[in-house]
Amino acid sequence: MDFEREHLKDSQRIVIKVGTSTLTYDTGKINFTRIDKLARIISDLSNQGKEVILVTSGAIGVGVDKLKLPERPKTIREKQAVAAVGQCELMHMYSKFFSEYGHIVAQILLTRDIMSDDHCRENVVNTFETLLKKGIIPIVNENDSVSIVELKAGQKDTFSENDTLSALVSKLIAADLLIILSDIDGFFDSDPRKNPDSKMLSIIKEITPDIELCAEGAGTKRGTGGMVTKLKAAKIATRSGVNVVLTNGSNPEVIMDIINGENLGTIFVGKAKKEDVKVKK
Repeated sequence: MDFEREHLKDSQRIVIKVGTSTLTYDTGKINFTRIDKLARIISDLSNQGKEVILVTSGAIGVGVDKLKLPERPKTIREKQAVAAVGQCELMHMYSKFFSEYGHIVAQILLTRDIMSDDHCRENVVNTFETLLKKGIIPIVNENDSVSIVELKAGQKDTFSENDTLSALVSKLIAADLLIILSDIDGFFDSDPRKNPDSKMLSIIKEITPDIELCAEGAGTKRGTGGMVTKLKAAKIATRSGVNVVLTNGSNPEVIMDIINGENLGTIFVGKAKKEDVKVKK
């Protein structure tokens, strides 16, 4: 077992990011079985005394399913309206599943403005710390119903920004580990769907220009952000001393395997030693 993966066993504060591909089937319908497994695994980690924060995509997708729309909305105002419905439904599902395992969840909706304002950011940190101290599991999403920056940038939806959001949250709360669950097994040197000779990189100790070039040619199937946003997230997190693991989220039980140090996915090694980072209690 590599030292870097062995070290993951010591992770105490963990951020888990799930994309829309993890939460839904190819049909766009909600994958309740997978959400149930995710809630069970996170609840079990919490029972072990670990602090877990879930960063979730899915507001627009769930809203589309709830409203039985034939396709995703195209205008900003329609996307925001559908997201408002989806956020309620998404939290209702999470609350129900987590309660089955004896845990309380809390919703934290963030926008880019909040993350960039010192006073607001301090308030957010205090909220996280208080929730974690009380054993409550924070569930974070970008506030799609009011945030339009990413939509104006021409993205299909705001799901891809949750990769970056998960990294910013990890940095904000001095997490030990960020696990990004996607629809791809890890970080490849090229798109494995186009190049049968592509290779997955098990460990990345430094994000070099060559690694960045690899990201341009690799992607995910249903995750709109692809490898570029995931690499951007890894950069933000690792620079703050947070270890990042990118792996396939089709089976949420891989979360336990990763924390136990098994060789799954790609690990981006944090720059600083976590012993040097003071975590608030």
